[in-house]
Amino acid sequence: MRALLLVVGVLAFAAGVAGVFLPLLPATPLLILAAACFARAYRPLHEWMLGHRWIGPMLHDWYVHRSLPRGTKIVAIVTMLLSFGISIGFFVRPVWLKVVLALLALALATWLYRIPSRPRTGRS
Repeated sequence: MRALLLVVGVLAFAAGVAGVFLPLLPATPLLILAAACFARAYRPLHEWMLGHRWIGPMLHDWYVHRSLPRGTKIVAIVTMLLSFGISIGFFVRPVWLKVVLALLALALATWLYRIPSRPRTGRS
C-alpha cells in the first residue's frame, strides 16, 4: 500500500507542478493530494513539502481551514473553463472529443466548486 501511495503522490505532485503552468490542471488540490499520500507513504517528502517556501504555506492553510479561499476557487474554475473552451472551440476537431472535453470540464469544475470555500483572510 505504501508503494501505491508513493506512486500516486509522485504523480499528483508532478501534475500539481505542471498545473502551476498549465491552466487545465488545478495545482492546489493536486499538491494537497500529493502531501496526503506522502504523509502516509514517505514522511520525508511530506516534511519537505511542508517546509517548502511556496508549497508549505498553502498546505498549512489547508490543514488549518480545510477549505480554499473563495477567490482562489473562482480563478481556478474560470481559468480552467476558459482553457477548455478555447481548446474545444479552436483546436479540437472531432465532435465526440469536444463532447468528452466539455463533460470533463464540467466534472472538474463541479469537483472544485464542491471543495469548501471561505473568504480570504491572509496567511494562518
